[in-house]
This record gives sequence, C-alpha cells and structure tokens, in this order.
Amino acid sequence: MRVRFAPSPTGALHIGGARTALYNWLMARGNAGTLVLRIEDTDKERSTPENVEQILDALKWLELDYDEGPISQLSRTDRHQELLQRLLAEGKAYRSTATGDDVKAYKSKHGADKGFRGAAQDEGAVRLRVPDEGSTTVHDIIRGDTVFQHVHMDDPVIARADGSVLYNFAVAVDDMDAEITHVVRGEDHLSNTPKQLLVYEAIGATAPLFAHLPLLHGPDGKKLSKRHGAASVQELRDAGFLPAAVRNYLALLGWGAADDQTIISTHELVAQFDVARVQKNPAQFDVKKLTWLNGQYVRAMDVDALTAALEAFTGRTGLREAVAISQEKIGTLADFWPLAGFLFDGPADDPAARAKWLDDGHRSALVQAREALAHLEPFEVGAIELALREVVEADPERKPKDVFQPIRVALAGTTISPGIFESLAVLGREESLRRLDAALATS
Repeated sequence: MRVRFAPSPTGALHIGGARTALYNWLMARGNAGTLVLRIEDTDKERSTPENVEQILDALKWLELDYDEGPISQLSRTDRHQELLQRLLAEGKAYRSTATGDDVKAYKSKHGADKGFRGAAQDEGAVRLRVPDEGSTTVHDIIRGDTVFQHVHMDDPVIARADGSVLYNFAVAVDDMDAEITHVVRGEDHLSNTPKQLLVYEAIGATAPLFAHLPLLHGPDGKKLSKRHGAASVQELRDAGFLPAAVRNYLALLGWGAADDQTIISTHELVAQFDVARVQKNPAQFDVKKLTWLNGQYVRAMDVDALTAALEAFTGRTGLREAVAISQEKIGTLADFWPLAGFLFDGPADDPAARAKWLDDGHRSALVQAREALAHLEPFEVGAIELALREVVEADPERKPKDVFQPIRVALAGTTISPGIFESLAVLGREESLRRLDAALATS
C-alpha cells in the first residue's frame, strides 16, 4: 500500500486536512505501507515557504511522520510537460482558445446538459478529449460507485495557454509516478476524480482506489470555520491540547471503533483503522468534546510527563508540586496557569471575590484559620485539612465555604484554585501566613 498526503501550502494546516493526514498515516502504518508527503505548490502566488513550514510543523506536532518527501509538485514541471506534450502529439488533448462564453454558447446550441467539445487550434489552453460515448465510474471505498456519463462532461482544461498544467492533470501524473495505490482525501475533491480518471486512461496508467472523506461541520451543522473554535493544528496546540488526544479525536470524526470505544490509543488506532468503515455523512467537530477527551488524557498522564509538557507550554520551571494538585481540574494545558499561577505569581485581582469573601462577616473565620495554621505541625495536607475543619466546627453557624472560600481568595485572589488544603501545603507555612495577613490587613 502506498498512500499520500498532498496539502496545498496556501495557509495553516486546518483540522480537516489534519484528519486527512491522520487517516493516510493510519492506513500506511496499519498495513506496512508507505506514506508520501507531496506539497502541491503550483499556485505560485499563494504557496509560500512559510506556509510549507507551517504544514511541516503541524505534522511534526501531531507526530505524523512520512516515508518519502516532502516532494514539491512544482519541481516536477518537466515531467508534467513531457506527458502533456505526449497527449497533444497523440491527439488525446488539443489546444483551444474557447472562453467561458464560448462554452455557454455551445451548450445553448447543443443542450445545457451536453458536455463542451472544442475544435483543435494552434494556440490556447490545453483540453483533454472526453469520449462522446460511455461513462467513467468512480469506485469509492466509502461511497460506492458514482457514474459520470461522458456526454455530460466538458472537455476539461488541463493546462493554461502558457503551458502551466492544472491540478487535475498534475495530481494524476504525480500519483502515477509515485505508484500511489489509495487516494484518501476530502469529498470536495469528488467532482475532480472523473477528470483525473480520464487523465489516467489517456496516459495509460492504472488508477488508484479512492476514498472521499465526509466534510467537517461544527455543532450547528454548518461547515467548520473559525467561529466554531480552533480551525488549525497550531491553534489546537496553542490552546493546550495534547497531540495524542487530538489524534484520538480526529480519528473519530467520521470513523468509529467497532465497539464504540471513545478513548483509543494511537497504537490501537493503527491496529483498528479501516477506511471502509468511514461514514458518508458530515462529521461534527466539537471543541467541547475534544476538551473533555483531552482532559481524560491529561488525567491519565504520569505527573512527571505532565509537568514536562506544562513546563514546555508555559516556559516556566519548578511546576511539579503545582501540577500534582491541579491535574484533576484541568482539561487542557492552557487551563493550568489560570488555575494555579497564583502559587508562583501571587494572588490575582478579583474585586468581586474579595468583596464577597474578605468582608467583615468572614474576618473572624479567617483570623481563626490563620491561628490554626500558624504553629501547625506537620504543615501537610492531612494536618491542614483537620485543623481547618475544626475551625468550621467551632461555630455551629458556619458552613465549610465560610472558612475555605475566604482562605482561597486570600491565597489566590479569586475563587478558582486547586484544592485549598493542597494549595496551602504547596505554598508552605511562611508564604501562606503572609498572604493571609495581607488579606486581613486590607479587609
């Protein structure tokens, strides 16, 4: 099996493209096959070296390696021209100056459903000759057979007047030369496939098998866009998602394990993935579901591994103790600093939280908590919890939140933090008392 991922470097690698890359990677790895990376950079205005680097960076972050490439489609211009000239010489293609208006006039005369047929000229764009009889059938692993009657198909333009070839010609030549056996791509390419099959036939090549993946929609059923959240791989990375969780989630967008398993390791995906089980209907990308799944991966990580990931993400060091007490409360790496950053940078400034929990009505509880902690030995989670619960029980009118929330706001400046007992232990006695004193001085 030889498969390829062939993105156009006209921007960042979007989520739909990432899923296509993943599916091809899973097929290659699960079938002892080869994955070829081809950069379809023939659009000279929009294809930039920076965009190529973005694609390579995204694949590296997703941990999707490839066996051959990256191959520049533009670098294969001589090969494209060789086969283009051969088709012209054999009469399988012809030059034509016909414009869009000429095509409309032809259809007006011969019928709107009649495919355009031009006459050979000495100059103009190059069109491929489509037989008047018969049909071309796209055999699709996911969608079954789709038949395209030749009588309805225009002679497609395969090269511009200046000789530069168009996508449908170049991609067929490139896939033929790379000996690609399976083309897995988005369904937006389905309408291109019969044209490419005609190119294969014209150059005497065996066509690969095709699989056209369903498009991705947002939760509202509309085509996926930035309004649904992160739209590119880099945005997912910057939002604190883990590569393994993203691979897991992307794999489930249109495909599912036989037992409806949700959390599937990459090793299991390689063993189980079958493109024939991909559904035809559009799949929904929901960042909330991805966040939930990512949280499962976060909580399953070894604390040291999660610490390393968070230190790389935040650019800070010495986070292990804070990571250990935050792991159960974060869904992404980006959740960590808003939750636990106060342990390093001091309390946040949340006036509403201070007004509610550091008022005169809670002052006595905060004073008693400070006294209970001042000489506590050992200053550890279990002892801290026991001492503070005794402060709660000292007043029958008190509820736990009447003691714990003022302490939390004193330490964190807000009502959001890891466990209060754990936070006190990580801060240590001296820093905890300093923050409690500061809160009492301003309350």
